Amino acid sequence: MKIEIEKPEGKLGILLPGIGAVATTFIAGVLAVRKGLSTPIGSYTQMGHIRVGKRTEGKNPRINEFVPLANLNDIVFGGWDIFKDNAYEAAMKAGVLDKQLLTELKAEMSAITPMKAVFDRNYVHNLSGVNVKKADSKMDLAVALMKDISDFKAKNNCSRLVMVWCASTEVYIEESKVHQSLDAFEDALLDNNPAIAPSMIYAYAAIKSGVPFANGAPNLSCDFPAMTELAKKMEVPICGKDFKTGQTLMKTIVAPGLKARNLGVEGWFSTNILGNRDGEVLDDPESFKTKEVSKLGSLQNIFEPEINPDLYNDLYHKIRINYYPPRGDNKESWDNIDIFGWLGYKMQIKINFLCRDSILAAPIVLDLALLLDLAKRSGMSGIQEWMSFFFKTPQAAEGLKPIHDLFRQLMKLENTLRHLKNEDLITHLGLDYYEDK
Repeated sequence: MKIEIEKPEGKLGILLPGIGAVATTFIAGVLAVRKGLSTPIGSYTQMGHIRVGKRTEGKNPRINEFVPLANLNDIVFGGWDIFKDNAYEAAMKAGVLDKQLLTELKAEMSAITPMKAVFDRNYVHNLSGVNVKKADSKMDLAVALMKDISDFKAKNNCSRLVMVWCASTEVYIEESKVHQSLDAFEDALLDNNPAIAPSMIYAYAAIKSGVPFANGAPNLSCDFPAMTELAKKMEVPICGKDFKTGQTLMKTIVAPGLKARNLGVEGWFSTNILGNRDGEVLDDPESFKTKEVSKLGSLQNIFEPEINPDLYNDLYHKIRINYYPPRGDNKESWDNIDIFGWLGYKMQIKINFLCRDSILAAPIVLDLALLLDLAKRSGMSGIQEWMSFFFKTPQAAEGLKPIHDLFRQLMKLENTLRHLKNEDLITHLGLDYYEDK
């Protein structure tokens, strides 16, 4: 059956809970590209290509030429933050981008002022701010967010909206009874249940408003049955969680290679230093646990020790994150990997990645926003597993394990785009006696 995709007509509003380093780097980047000041390097939707048809046909269009995505000139930005700084002021304080570039973007960025945020210090211990909503119940806060969403759409004459969580990592919360059904969750909102964190209130407000939602942090947010039930009911696509940027990106590149060569791994020790707001938040043990759980899952999933016990059954995986203010947004990670090969002989791999956290995250925000909008216009709803490529801990359908291998994720992403355009999926058989499709 041919899939009909609505055209991306009109303005697309991108709403961002958290106007901090990641969000302002994303906003400034899009504005710079629109002005011809830079190139959207790192963005799959803007720089990536996709093969269509047989190899012999040589058809490799850019992603934004292959599927109908919103044009960057049609994007409008908005969001919430616990600080009153406009996007220009927040970007200057974040210290990610050159002041000269920000000066050229000052007029547009200064016009982006944050709405009052839903925030509770019980869920992010190391931050506090004054630009915060007050209400009698968490349901009232959700209603206030829905009004913000509606008002923003009308004020900016947007035809469509998406929301991408760019705010902080919350304390670790596990699923409980209030997360198992929509009725239970809504009752818990009315009762101010402590099992409902601010990110869940944003996710609820977005989905209830018909707005696609992506979770860029390891928070539970929309990754539980009540929220997937609501997403299906409202016919809204959702995805998450935790942007795959630095160290975990490297793991999902290196680990599949080790597994492909059937090399054993005895231990993988990972440590990080970073000094931005994310580092400050993760200096709290309860927020760190949320991040740790997110980062630990990838190797277990990729190596599959249950079916490769001789190679990975005794793998010791350790993760450390250290707040180091002098480093700012320039995160540094070290990995020591103890491997073994033929006849059990031991070897080591060392990886030292000096990366820029927000520089790696910003294009992911753009890609998620554009692809979620595409999904909505294509009639897709619920968990979008094909967007696992962008996340540390991808959401998966009930009863299924998420895919962590970056290359398998990319194949799923590209085959989904081919499916949307009614093109043949590519299996890469490529043998002489097969027709290569």
